[in-house]
Amino acid sequence: MEKTNRAIVRNLVQSKYLDIFAALLIFGICTWRNFHGTIYIDAGIQFGIPMSEIVSYMQQGAFPLGILSMVGAIFSVLATRLVGKQNNWGNFIGIFTTVTSGAIDYLFGNHSAIITYPITFFIQTYAYSRWKSGERIRKRDIYYYLILAAGMLLGFALVYMGAYLFGGITDPIFLILVSVIFGLSVGGNVCNAFKYEETWFSWVIYNIVNLVKNVMQANLANVVKYLFYLFNAGITLLDWRWNGDAGENISDDSNLLEQEVATS
Repeated sequence: MEKTNRAIVRNLVQSKYLDIFAALLIFGICTWRNFHGTIYIDAGIQFGIPMSEIVSYMQQGAFPLGILSMVGAIFSVLATRLVGKQNNWGNFIGIFTTVTSGAIDYLFGNHSAIITYPITFFIQTYAYSRWKSGERIRKRDIYYYLILAAGMLLGFALVYMGAYLFGGITDPIFLILVSVIFGLSVGGNVCNAFKYEETWFSWVIYNIVNLVKNVMQANLANVVKYLFYLFNAGITLLDWRWNGDAGENISDDSNLLEQEVATS
């Protein structure tokens, strides 16, 4: 039974159908929220622009912030899925989605993004480099906890420094939330670079924080999105713990699952 559960979890993580579902889910949520109708023009953001008028606005110098946000969100979830599969293309795509996410976050008022996102960019690049050299899943150790603590401290320091230096939204609750979320992401991304099997525990907490925030804001679309991210982080955490490196015993576990289903 235990081996069957391990096989089920690995098959879910490696499933191409779950990739397609994730991309369609994000696309549907973005369309439902009319993200594509958001533009940046005359140093300000305008919402709810009809799709038929976006090209006209772009000819006037508008930046299609919403469309870029949608594309970035779809590639981000695919990058997350690929990293979970232990496919280094996920880290590679993550390098570029970091750039677009940083630009979008800055335009939406988080001016500390000018400091925080370059850090994420370098961590993602470092993760790609380490994985390319053959990094393997490792057990947590004292450095794992030090990375998480340092990530949280760095998160608060950089977010508050960015708000002080560059302005933008300075509401205390907003800054605390952004600091916690960024701190968790820093720790998670560094742990990912070293391929700790507990890496996805950071993303479980990260998604719970975002889920609570969006429930409080009654943002149903983002609630659905972070429920999926939470589910994905949970099954990937189990897969890395139970099954280890991808490519090892995957076919054996899959055959075992097929045999047990056939004989049940």
